[in-house]
Formats: sequence, C-alpha cells, structure tokens
Amino acid sequence: MNILGLVYTSHDAGLALLTAGRPRIILEEERFNRIKHTLKYPRLAMDDVFGAHSDLKLSDIDVITAPWDQARIRRSIFNAVTAQMPASLNLLRNAAHPTHTTGLVSLPFRLRLGLLGQYGIKYGLMGTPPIVQVGHHESHAAIFFASPFEEATILVTDGYGDDGATSAWTGRGNKIEKQWSDPMFDSLGMLYTAVSEHLGFKFTEEGTVMALAALGTPAYKDKFKDLIQLLPEGRIAINKSYIKYDTHGLIEPFKPKFYALFGPRRKREEPITEHHHNIAWALQHWTEEALLHMTRELYRVNKSKNLVISGGVALNCVANARILNETDFERVWVPPVASDTGVSFGSTLYHWHNTLGNKREFELTHAFYGKEFTDAEIVAALNAADLKYERMSEGDLLRRVAKDLSEQKIVGWFQGRAEIGPRALGNRSILSSASSNAMKDLINARIKHREAFRPFAPVVLIEHLSEYFEYDHPDPFMTMAPKIRADKLSVIPAAAHVDGTGRIQTIDRKANPRYYGVIEEYAKLTGVHVILNTSFNRQEPVVNSPAEAISCYLRTDMDRVVLGDFYVQDRNPEAIKRAFATFAKKA
Repeated sequence: MNILGLVYTSHDAGLALLTAGRPRIILEEERFNRIKHTLKYPRLAMDDVFGAHSDLKLSDIDVITAPWDQARIRRSIFNAVTAQMPASLNLLRNAAHPTHTTGLVSLPFRLRLGLLGQYGIKYGLMGTPPIVQVGHHESHAAIFFASPFEEATILVTDGYGDDGATSAWTGRGNKIEKQWSDPMFDSLGMLYTAVSEHLGFKFTEEGTVMALAALGTPAYKDKFKDLIQLLPEGRIAINKSYIKYDTHGLIEPFKPKFYALFGPRRKREEPITEHHHNIAWALQHWTEEALLHMTRELYRVNKSKNLVISGGVALNCVANARILNETDFERVWVPPVASDTGVSFGSTLYHWHNTLGNKREFELTHAFYGKEFTDAEIVAALNAADLKYERMSEGDLLRRVAKDLSEQKIVGWFQGRAEIGPRALGNRSILSSASSNAMKDLINARIKHREAFRPFAPVVLIEHLSEYFEYDHPDPFMTMAPKIRADKLSVIPAAAHVDGTGRIQTIDRKANPRYYGVIEEYAKLTGVHVILNTSFNRQEPVVNSPAEAISCYLRTDMDRVVLGDFYVQDRNPEAIKRAFATFAKKA
C-alpha cells in the first residue's frame, strides 16, 4: 500500500511517501523552489516523485493524507475570530500569522486543485486518490511509530495545531491516545516566536534567539516569570494581560504591559545589546521551566521511562537536554523532522498504524530520505561550472578530506540522499575542524554571513561520546545540547557555545559509513574524534542539487567541495564570477 502525505498553505510544504509502512521518500518543497519555509503547493517535489523519469505514477497511490483536520481548524478560527470582536477580526489578515491559516480550512479541496493543475483532468477533483484528514497534533504525535520505543509518553508542543497548542499522548505498539490538550493561545511556540520578533528576528529564527540566550543574565528572570504561568497537573497558561496575539496575531503581539517591562521592539538593523541578551535569556529559561513542569508531571502520571517530543518547540535542544538530565525519563527521542517538516510523514504513519491497525516494523535510525543524484548528474554540474575535479576511491577520498580538515580547511560535503528536516546531518553539510575558535568565526563571517554568536554542531563518533561530553545518550539527529567536558574545551573550543554546551550529533558507522569514516581518519591524524558540522547553505535553503552545492562553494570562502566521489579544489575566478551572476539572476 502506498500512502502519500501532502501539505501546503502552512509553512514547510512538502510530501512523504510511505510504502508498506516504510518511508520511501520525504521531500520539502523549499529544497526545490529555494524559498525557505515555503507555503506553496509542492509542485516540484511532486514532479520529482511522479515525473516522467519516475517509475511511480499518481495512480499508484492508494490514499493521500493531509496533516490538518479542516473541521477542527475551522471551529478554532471561528472561535478565535469571534471571541473578542472587533479586535479579533485582525486574525483574518494574512500578516497576523506566519502560515496561511485560513487556507487550511479547505486543504483537501486545495490539494485536489493542485493535483488537477499539475496532472490535468485525469486526476481532477473527483479522480484523485481519496484524501484522509489527520489532525495536526496527531500527525506530530504519530512520529512515535518511527521511534525506538514500544511504549512511550509523547509531548507535542508547537505554535498551534487544529485546536490546541500543546498536547500529551501515550503511545503503545501501533496506537497513540491523547491525554490532554492546552488551548491554542496558551502556546509556548507562539510566545517564543512573538518574543523572537520583538528582538528583531524573523519568524523561523527562534534558533538564533536560543543561541542568543546564552549571552544573557537573569536580569529579567523575575519580570518574565509572570508571562508563563505553571498550573497544577503539569499544565501551563500564557498571561493574557501581556499578549495581544490572541486578537492581532503577529501584527501586534503584545499589550502595553509587556512594552513597559521590556521596552520597544528592536528593529532588525539596530545593534543587539545586553538588554536583548537578557530578554532572550528569560524567554529561554522560562520555556525550559515550562517544559520541565509538563514532563515531570507526565512522568508521574504515566511512569513510562521513554519520552518522545515533537512539534516545533522540540527543536529547542537546550531544553531537551535539561529534560533528559532533570526528569526521571531515561530516554528522550526527538525526530529529525520534529517541526512541520515532518507532519506529512507523521500523517502517513498515523493512517497506516492508528487507523488501519498495521503492526510496526520500521525504526527511523537515520535521516537520509531526501533527493539523491547520480554520478552523471554530478559530473554534468561540474562541467557546466567549468571546474576541474578528481574522482577518488573512498579510502583515498576520506584520507584527503581528513587531511584538509586537520589543516584547518573548510570542506563542503555533498553525499547520497539529502537528510530530512531543518538540520544538516552529514549529507548536505559544511565540515571543519573544531580545534580553533578561528574556524567558527571564519564560517560565521565569510561563509554563513550570520551573527558571530551562532554556534556550530560538534559531530562525534558514538564510541567517544562520553569522552568529550557530559552525556552518554545517542543523538544522531542533533536534538540535545549537553555540556562539553571541562578538560576537552581546549581541545575542541570551536564546538563550544558561550555556555560551554554543544549541540551534538553522534555518528555510528552503520547509519552513515562515509561520514563516520571522515571523522575516523581525522582522528588518526589529530587524536580528536570530533569535527564541526553546519548546514550547506548561505542564507538560503540547504542545497539540494550538485549545481546548488557548487554555486554555494564558489560564492563563499570554502576551500574544498566534495560531491560523491568527486573532489574539487578549483576556485578559478571565472567560475566564481559566473556563480555570483547566476545566483543574482535567480534571486
């Protein structure tokens, strides 16, 4: 049976194809149309799966799942818009929310229109496979079915779902069951986004604010405490005397009381000051405290030793590490697609297991379910860029790249199928040594063109994890930020954030042998089993194709780029000039 999960009009449009209970491909439209967090119908992703070059046709699909329940989201929108009229009518304005929320109320119809426009009358409004609506938080929670756990407590926390902002579930075997849900505007995710925008950052830049928080002090700890109220039974509420996003969304998210305490909104071009550091600290601290409050109570009630966290807030790796360290849960699992990049996948899992009752036979042990390119396509892109290249055996390639890293070179690394989710996990990555802080500064300033305080992910061989970190929990998806051991801070200084933590990724040989091999060879040269990894991009979606990887390499100060077996150090001026010109035209 083939189940196609499909979503758009909400951010992170994309698709997932589940065949007999196993993911076949998971694609984000932004990787194809190059618009970050795109809301557009995933036409290019669909064409990649069902195009002329593919052996799959839409007629092979048995059912389409949509990760929103239009009846529930309609009720939620109606209740929100009518609750505090006329002010709450502002919620109907597109600028009020980062997603096209009003478009979700007709998502099945829109999906059929998209299919009609792409494939013609053969798959018209009545000719598409049946479309099954799965609730948004059900789609997040159903990622449990891909976890390593037979049973677990599940916490879903994001901006909002069909009718709530945070929900708790239990998972056992092939069933999940909801325990409770908090109201839509009592949302940690919505508050984090609103405060991030107050600090001058864009929607989707909450991770930057999490990094900024480490620079702050508890100066606003007591003032901020009143915003997030910790209620009995592990529940929370957002103090409505401070917020206005329940009537105005992100157009005007706060009331005068908030501005009296925390000052005016920072314009993006204004400097970031200690004042902003301290607001970020307070936001992050009380978000962590709220999550600890929830999860401690969930453990008390359920007594499961396993916790799955999903939803956009689950990308908060600092909070995740505290949950693991400061609650009685023994294992915490966060998928690589915890945010809305994963709801198309989650909706297929929900239908296959929870609705159809099929047994579980799959575990998500790696994240490489994206697009892959052939050697011929890589060579064509290199020739089109007029770059000299060298094809190498795997052993020679790994040794060459390890030597480059040991000599403080920065290497673009493009391999196999793209990873799914917002974080580069070793197939669309930029790699460097972690032995010098100069590397971190160089990548931020001359490659990523972003704030100097932004950290990078240390990647460590799983066998050496506890040697470098105060931590012994496998984390292949970069979802935790534990402390680096004090005696290793001088060994891998570029891996350390200002608070001494590192957002780690553990690598085992089976999950990604080539990525593992680079670090293994680097360790032979240096004695260090950790390198740095950051996403292969420059203020754009992560590169998807060889041509995009080559362009990024040429438009930045990377020293090398490796695409499959092909090693490139050519940076001839004409190729660089053409790369800038071509990128400018597309932009």
